[in-house]
Amino acid sequence: MKKKIYLDYAATTPVSSEVFKVMKPYFFQDYGNPSEPHLWGQKARFALDKARQKMADFLGAKPQEIIFTSGATEAINLAHKGVVEAMFQQSAKNKEYRTKGKLPHIITSQIEHKAVLETCKHLEKLNWAKVTYLPVDKDGLVDLRVLEKAIRPETVLVSVMYVNNEVGTIQPIEEMTQLLKAISSQLKAKIYFHTDAAAVAEYLTLDVKKLGVDLMTLGSHKFGGPKGVGILYLKKLTQIDPLTFGGHHERGLWPGTEAVPLIVGMAEALRQAQGELTDTNKRVSRLKDKLIKGVLEKIPETILTGHPEKRLADMASFCFKGAEGEAILLRLDAEGIAASSGSACTSGTLQPSHVLLAMGIPAEIAHGSIRFSLGRETTEEEIDYVLEKLPKIIKEIREMAPKL
Repeated sequence: MKKKIYLDYAATTPVSSEVFKVMKPYFFQDYGNPSEPHLWGQKARFALDKARQKMADFLGAKPQEIIFTSGATEAINLAHKGVVEAMFQQSAKNKEYRTKGKLPHIITSQIEHKAVLETCKHLEKLNWAKVTYLPVDKDGLVDLRVLEKAIRPETVLVSVMYVNNEVGTIQPIEEMTQLLKAISSQLKAKIYFHTDAAAVAEYLTLDVKKLGVDLMTLGSHKFGGPKGVGILYLKKLTQIDPLTFGGHHERGLWPGTEAVPLIVGMAEALRQAQGELTDTNKRVSRLKDKLIKGVLEKIPETILTGHPEKRLADMASFCFKGAEGEAILLRLDAEGIAASSGSACTSGTLQPSHVLLAMGIPAEIAHGSIRFSLGRETTEEEIDYVLEKLPKIIKEIREMAPKL
């Protein structure tokens, strides 16, 4: 029987039996609308409020700073578009430091998730904002000096992801927010900081006070929760306008009936993820290091992508010279191994990863990129199996490749 080895946890994670168990009653028993005053509705409202409080506690936030959405992508759109639109509305109050006639300015990096990059491009297209896309070094790190130079009097938002979802590089978020705090003080104007933290809940602290962020986005299915739900952490007094309109739900920022079963499941998944940080990091990091060491030793002409040390515990990403990523994925799948070529949101294209190109990796090499992302369920036997099969796969693909 062919083995089945899942090493694509950065794309999505399985829902644990415990998470499913806490969700189940809100599908079949306590299924009321939480906005209704009757018993069914109040049971749902109690569960919703409890989940919000639980998530706030793990983030070091207040319950009213937690906004539930349909996922991280929607939360990111709300964060970016909402802040920019609010700046238009507040322009009269901001004219003492906004250069007259200048659009709100956003700073982000060239290696962000497409949800960030495409939202920024849309704002540019509408002529609602100007955007600066910061370069990164060969390891995928943003240089704080480059960030500082990019800030203008009309800068309203900086958005840099906590960890890159393709190569696992961890950004210096605390240093960035400290820099912005100092510059905001000099300008006498608030520059908001957003971080996409979708990839990190099982491995890094999400304490928003320690990080110093104003907005943070998370997607439940990245850390053992159900798909279709996420959150926007929105620091008190952050100016933001809604994207969609309707009822009073989620402070009017996500006006629709809350998905109580999914929200309850997400809260439980976050509790498990954050509660097991130390053990998960220790075990998964050891397996990831074994995989990286084995791949680099067994397969010549291989590049490890991302920072060699400042990287998430679960991610091992490579470029295999002379081998196409799609061909590698197909051969891995034939052996029962699931991996990805770049991120799940871009793997449907034939273009090389924008992340790798921004890191200075030539397109012909970037086409040979593979990301292995481990999870809490990954075993040493699975890593051994990959190290047994992968060298043969790469060797055979290289031998079949046309010689120039």
